[in-house]
Amino acid sequence: QVQLVESGGGLVQAGGSLRLSCAASGRTFSPYAMGWFRQAPGKEREFVAAIRWSGSDTYYADSVKGRFTISRDNAKKTVYLQMNSLKPEDTAVYSCAARYISGRYQTPREYPTWGQGTQVTVSS
Repeated sequence: QVQLVESGGGLVQAGGSLRLSCAASGRTFSPYAMGWFRQAPGKEREFVAAIRWSGSDTYYADSVKGRFTISRDNAKKTVYLQMNSLKPEDTAVYSCAARYISGRYQTPREYPTWGQGTQVTVSS
């Protein structure tokens, strides 16, 4: 059974950076793609970024394009989210998720496996 564990969240000032990690456990882990989502208090979960597990395809929400970078290390079964130029509106719980077929990368319900999330707070 695959488990995902996020780390790297914290409190940072506006304009600062954080790097989130999502490590997968389990003997076999071969997703089609991995995604990062976030959920702020009182808001719906929203797509942040996704990356194919093979190849170089990446996808970003318009709100983070040019500031966030998603990457992966297949040997370590880990996905990263480098977040630069953070803004107070980036404050949320960030969760990683795995999907096993192609489809709409922005749709949370198409990801069967989720981590517990890590809090990111950006102060103004």
